[in-house]
Amino acid sequence: MSTLFILMRKFFIVSSFFVITPITIFVNIFYLLKILNSQNNSLITITRPHTVAFAALPSSENSMLEDKITQNDARVEIVRQFFEQYKSPLEPFASTVIKVADTYDLDFRLIPAIAMQESNLCKRSPENSFNCWGFGIYGQKVTRFSDYEEGIEAVTKTLALKYKADGLDTPQEIMRRYTPQSNGSWAESVEYFMDQLQ
Repeated sequence: MSTLFILMRKFFIVSSFFVITPITIFVNIFYLLKILNSQNNSLITITRPHTVAFAALPSSENSMLEDKITQNDARVEIVRQFFEQYKSPLEPFASTVIKVADTYDLDFRLIPAIAMQESNLCKRSPENSFNCWGFGIYGQKVTRFSDYEEGIEAVTKTLALKYKADGLDTPQEIMRRYTPQSNGSWAESVEYFMDQLQ
């Protein structure tokens, strides 16, 4: 009899659990929803629309300037990261590349891409030449610059005034004059590095 009593007691406890637990959960959910609903209603009645008066609204010129600044900053960072990734001594001159490219209305990606193709971003350029672009280098002749900034300026200016002005502005077109002995691989490599600078 005591065993029967123990079994009945266990049955009662288990069945109570399966009955009471869902009821408790349901009641808690009901009250939670009721509380949330009353809070939402009170928020709706308290909240009032506010009108904001601006002293001056941004003009379209301001937003165009902001877009240009953001774009310039992004290009400098893209070039800087490209130089950093390949451990180039040109890294401190990323902003110079953008500034000079803008001055001559040239695609900013050309200068880093040609430097990568010609000298692995200045790591294989003639010693103390500051010439990372293979510019004016053939046979024993080496064109030298006083520093990287002068090199960036000279190469960009030449590409703008003696290539782009003649309608040569893609790597394929530039290659015909810049390195005519190439079988096309020069232009393909420059295009590949330009794509990395998107």
